Amino acid sequence: MSEGVERESMEYDVVVVGAGPSGLAAAIRLKQLSPDISVAVIEKGSEVGAHILSGAVIDPIGLSELLPNAKEMGAPLETPVTQDKFLLLGPQGSLELPMWAMPKYMNNHGNYIASLANVCRWLGQQAEGLGVEIYPGMAASDLVFNEDGAVKGVVAGVFGIDKDGNKGPDYQPGVELHAKYTFIGEGVRGSLAKVLKSKFGLSEGREPEKFGIGLKEIWQVPDEVFRPGFVQHTTGWPLDNATGGGSWMYHFGDNYVSIGFVVHLNYKNPWLSPFDEFQRFKHHPDVAQHLEGGKRIAYGARAISEGGLQSVPKLYFPGGVLMGDSAGFVNVPRIKGSHNAMKSGMMAAEAAFAAIQAGRACDELVEYDEAFQRSWVRKELHKVRNAKPLLSKYGTALGGALGMMDMHMVNMLGGFSLFGTMGHGKSDAESTGLAKDHKPIVYPKPDGVLSFDKLSSVFLSNTNHDENQPAHLKLKDPTVPVSVNLPKYGEPARLYCPAGVYEVLYDEQGNNPRFQINFQNCVHCKTCDIKDPSQNIVWTTPQGGDGPNYPNM
Repeated sequence: MSEGVERESMEYDVVVVGAGPSGLAAAIRLKQLSPDISVAVIEKGSEVGAHILSGAVIDPIGLSELLPNAKEMGAPLETPVTQDKFLLLGPQGSLELPMWAMPKYMNNHGNYIASLANVCRWLGQQAEGLGVEIYPGMAASDLVFNEDGAVKGVVAGVFGIDKDGNKGPDYQPGVELHAKYTFIGEGVRGSLAKVLKSKFGLSEGREPEKFGIGLKEIWQVPDEVFRPGFVQHTTGWPLDNATGGGSWMYHFGDNYVSIGFVVHLNYKNPWLSPFDEFQRFKHHPDVAQHLEGGKRIAYGARAISEGGLQSVPKLYFPGGVLMGDSAGFVNVPRIKGSHNAMKSGMMAAEAAFAAIQAGRACDELVEYDEAFQRSWVRKELHKVRNAKPLLSKYGTALGGALGMMDMHMVNMLGGFSLFGTMGHGKSDAESTGLAKDHKPIVYPKPDGVLSFDKLSSVFLSNTNHDENQPAHLKLKDPTVPVSVNLPKYGEPARLYCPAGVYEVLYDEQGNNPRFQINFQNCVHCKTCDIKDPSQNIVWTTPQGGDGPNYPNM
């Protein structure tokens, strides 16, 4: 789309794509190193934090390294963890697993329950106070390359392309933001990161990337139910032993309960709906009691990077780096990644600053990867490297037990594991089974008290897209959903999407199926791009400012 279009350009030392934990930490660290370095942060959400969704129990190690006095400065780390529980759920009862039996780093003592979106809003204020230029509502839709093929920046702020792909009356061509180095911190399965991984072979020699989908609600509950600092994680019901996943529930802030459900996207049964599994999960007695008398006030969903160390791509390319979730730094068993994301941003900033001081530009920041190899981020991911593959291979019960044993062993033996470093095998898309080999799942109707439908949930995400723009969800072949996915897999897009974006519609006689994309509903979770068994759906960024507007997520 950028070929042949004349645009103005702006020059910076560093351009950061994504105002998440990694991007904002990178921007702040650059300005700490030199007030004179020029830094721009591009954010596709309508404001900083609008597209940020996380549990979140935050390990403060990353924030403390970046801003040692963050708490005194007013960082919104709202509620310290006071109680930590882990339950194995059955259909009606549960078994509590003692925290003392788990690896030490699974304990949440010293961590904080908070809204990561609000932490990012606060980090954005700190960055701007240091002179960082932040541009919310500006989607980075394309990359800019120099003559020798290195990345020299991005295209941002294209508006006014109509649904037929033509320039509308409000057309704006956007601007090219040029930089000595371009930092990609656009989150899980970002569209620019996908292009870069393919163009520069960044994932060659690595295991396939693995993902989960995380669905989250915020409830406000009465005083008699509220337990500030209470943390509960579960695994088991309503998922079967062959389907990985679990839940979180955190009491924090103004009588808020953050409740969420994760389904690993390598599940086999194409009839499974992560959204509906989440809704029925809330009816379990060990969960429902925490929501009694409360009101659901927010909803959202996003993909979670789960590949771990084996799937981390090459971190640098000519002209820039991958950071945070774009690089896959989530610690799966801890269900945490923001601390690692912040540290990755700091390491990238330090590498780029040294290079710029030496007169370099648009080359490979090998020093960033070297810093990662020495960092506590890599050490942490190395300790848990087999947790995900063991679950995938042996199921929740045995795989979970073996994972705990392995993490204890690795901790005691300085990184050694009897399992070595296990692989992931298939991608999540390739893991999808045939419809004929699995039993359809009949989900209970939502009761409107604890469980709800997709459309009323999407309403709470404050999602909005300009309808007169091209759908940002592209089909490589428009015939595949009906000719391939429907007969083979029952067209699982209508089930794995947590926002009702995809539908299969029939005529009055129940014939002539057609595939419909309601892109206006999209909450930018990227699950379709990951899980489509034909890999026919490509998620691209819509125009800036569109998508969810998450409060307190």
